[in-house]
Amino acid sequence: MVQRRRDRVIHISNITRCKEVNKLIIAIDPGNVESGYVVLNNDLTIKKFGKVKNEDLLEDLQMDRFIEDDGQEDYFAIEMIASYGMAVGATVFDTCVWIGRFVQCANFNTIQYIYRKDEKMNLCYTMKAKDTNIRQALIDRFGIIGVKKRPGFFYGFKADMWAAMAVGVTFYDMYLKDNRVPQ
Repeated sequence: MVQRRRDRVIHISNITRCKEVNKLIIAIDPGNVESGYVVLNNDLTIKKFGKVKNEDLLEDLQMDRFIEDDGQEDYFAIEMIASYGMAVGATVFDTCVWIGRFVQCANFNTIQYIYRKDEKMNLCYTMKAKDTNIRQALIDRFGIIGVKKRPGFFYGFKADMWAAMAVGVTFYDMYLKDNRVPQ
């Protein structure tokens, strides 16, 4: 929407963007023993990230250590297991149990499951994408990893943190980008 006042043009969307408060996206790539997580600001800048034991992450969720007490609703996105008809082992079922425990302890109004297929289609536009393709798509979108002397956007990222970032970015693109917050 555009309003005209005398000789200048005011873009209403830019004004409302400036007034937005910071809402956090907590994104988790669950595992059977350890899980990667990323805490993102609503402009997709990284606030915190890591890979920790599931018990520690569960305690952090129970103690609301990811939530800022600013009265705003934060978002919780977690990668969900999907069945494609293949046989799976005990570790997959252990991961499913941890997903349930994380969701149960997450004190958020918005909790969303993100499937791997959604990440692949959102970031790489193909279901044939592998982890390396997703990692490269994130680097292409946000910038280089960097080195100790000149850390980049993803400096310090490794392993499951990339997958957690893919969960957070996919959640943002699917729901927050166009103000389609899931109910």
